[in-house]
Amino acid sequence: MAFRRALKRTVVVGTGAVATVFGLSHLIEVSPLKFLLCFTNTVCRLPSREAQLTALKTTEEFDVLVVGGGATGAGCALDAVTRNLKTALVERSDFSSGTSSRSTKLIHGGVRYLQKAIMQLDYEQYMMVKEALHERANLLEIAPHLSAPLPIMLPVYKWWQLPYYWAGIKMYDLVAGIQCLKSSYVLSKTKALELFPMLKRDKLVGAIVYYDGQHNDARMNLAIALTAARHGAAIANYTEVVHLLKTKDPQTGKEKVCGAHCKDVITGEEFDVKAKCVINATGPFTDSLRKMDNQETSNICQPSAGVHIVIPGYYSPDNMGLLDPATSDGRVIFFLPWEKMTIAGTTDTPTNVTAHPIPGEDDINFILREVRNYLSPDIEVRRGDVLAAWSGIRPLVTDPNSKDTQSICRNHIVSISDSGLVTIAGGKWTTYRSMAEETLDAAIKAHGLSAEPCKTVGLMLEGAKGWTPTLYIRLVQDYGLENEVAQHLASTYGGKAYDVAKMAEVTGQRWPIVGKRLVSEFPYIESEVLYAIKEYACTAIDVLARRTRLGFLNVQAADEALPRIVQIMGKELDWSQERKTAELEAAKKFLYHEMGYRSRSEQLTRTSEINLDYQEVVRYKKRFHKFDKESKGFITTVDVQRVLDSINVHIDENALHEILNEVDLNKNGQIEIDEFLQLMSAVKKGQVSDSRLAILMKTAEETLDKRGPVTVDRSGGGV
Repeated sequence: MAFRRALKRTVVVGTGAVATVFGLSHLIEVSPLKFLLCFTNTVCRLPSREAQLTALKTTEEFDVLVVGGGATGAGCALDAVTRNLKTALVERSDFSSGTSSRSTKLIHGGVRYLQKAIMQLDYEQYMMVKEALHERANLLEIAPHLSAPLPIMLPVYKWWQLPYYWAGIKMYDLVAGIQCLKSSYVLSKTKALELFPMLKRDKLVGAIVYYDGQHNDARMNLAIALTAARHGAAIANYTEVVHLLKTKDPQTGKEKVCGAHCKDVITGEEFDVKAKCVINATGPFTDSLRKMDNQETSNICQPSAGVHIVIPGYYSPDNMGLLDPATSDGRVIFFLPWEKMTIAGTTDTPTNVTAHPIPGEDDINFILREVRNYLSPDIEVRRGDVLAAWSGIRPLVTDPNSKDTQSICRNHIVSISDSGLVTIAGGKWTTYRSMAEETLDAAIKAHGLSAEPCKTVGLMLEGAKGWTPTLYIRLVQDYGLENEVAQHLASTYGGKAYDVAKMAEVTGQRWPIVGKRLVSEFPYIESEVLYAIKEYACTAIDVLARRTRLGFLNVQAADEALPRIVQIMGKELDWSQERKTAELEAAKKFLYHEMGYRSRSEQLTRTSEINLDYQEVVRYKKRFHKFDKESKGFITTVDVQRVLDSINVHIDENALHEILNEVDLNKNGQIEIDEFLQLMSAVKKGQVSDSRLAILMKTAEETLDKRGPVTVDRSGGGV
């Protein structure tokens, strides 16, 4: 044990030392990449955020400054730095904090785009699909720990559709060519139900299964950014562009963009970053930066909101997705297993650009209705089973060089303003690498930069080196981690999982030996919070949403883990009590508004209708009065604790307060009889599921009669 702790300290000190040396590489007139190769003969360890900021402030001039830390921006930074260009990247929030973390989690060519290409004889759409399928294969190769092929079933309910869909899917395989993941195939009705037993069997004639890729989008985005940093790029999150820097071209007399005036959002410090070329890769905020360059320029971004929901994993098989090719309003809905849960989405509605998109109740209910259409009537798809919900903004764009400026560009666009600002906009997650390559080619040509050819095809991303499908077994054997935790670490960090395991604290139990979980039902452990700080996590939201994915998987579990996350980060980063309180409030606000927690609270309100019959009201009042012995008309934690003590059940006082607070609509510290009846009515209607208080009181009532064991664990906690 002493050896492990000593090793842990050595790793931390070593990282800091190398980071300090790394920071110096930007101060001398040598390519950061060459410096690193000369210094270590390998790719360098990650420098600290402070070292990265120092590099941004002190470097005389970068070749390329990328604005935006999403998938496209990080891809541009990686492409630039591996071409031996001195590269910087700034992001005003966290890496992947926008659209790139709120996708459908698919790496795909786009079956529906191919259908349109064939039906409309559209060569441009055909080439877009072909390019995406090439990029799909590359992404699966360069980050095998974060991505994998996923079979997706297309159920068929009309005989004539079977050959129609089969021909389209086979064409999809054909376009992929040698990069086809696995050949698609047709299933009989019996076999389809065997593989997807939740499927509606009435009128089902068969199904077609094809393959696409799936990934952990926020972690993939982060891996791209960290890989750029290890190759020598100076990258910094929470660094906002206040305005662009310009200088007059001595030959033409025109103003040219020559960098950006930036602000460290955390400290408030402002500084200039000089660069020969500035790339605008800000996604939905594309027009904001374009207007910094030229206030008169017209908007090209037409934002569209896509909502997704997460429901329990039992709604889908572990390794089979579902595609609804034609919803009631003509949209496509995916129904996919992800991180042992099920994702359903997405919608497509016009929206305003905002940094904090909120999932709407109408969109959530639309997705639930479409899911019900494809699942067996035996399965009750309940609103209360929605564990999380989020909205992502697609940056659909019009081509500023097109005569018809109102038409949406189906692919991406690269444009260069009169002052030299390079803008990359539109496109899709899967094609981030080819978009970055095209952007850098245009930037190099426009600004006369001396650069090497693109090297990102086949370039392994952070964590890919050292990963094998059996890596998790070594983690179990060498560190004493739970099997589920080890599998999670291997699939999240790849070869870097060992570093996370080394930082794990001893549990004090017989098994597991190390790895204290943040919350019981998910495999995230406390050492991941410490490692997240090394990956530039600056806030509790960064850890909840993007270093781990807990906020996207179950907001109630994320809310439970939040205090411990803030405690760990506060100790490591020396936060004041005021900062800890601010972090808790900000994270709770994020979960409440952006991750769907608000939707949960709206299912149970003071005006909720009590829809119970007479017998149900009598039964629930009887249950309530077992706790309200004094007939006060309300119960408190004291009443609940008294009943639990009588049946030898003990719950932490804080946990008990949380359980009652979920139902306490007027927040007066007590549950009135009407509030309890509203809760039971909402449970009956499926608006609320797995309410801890409802389960606790029901089980306690049964135990009072039978004197058997009682369980109070939250089994789902829908929103």
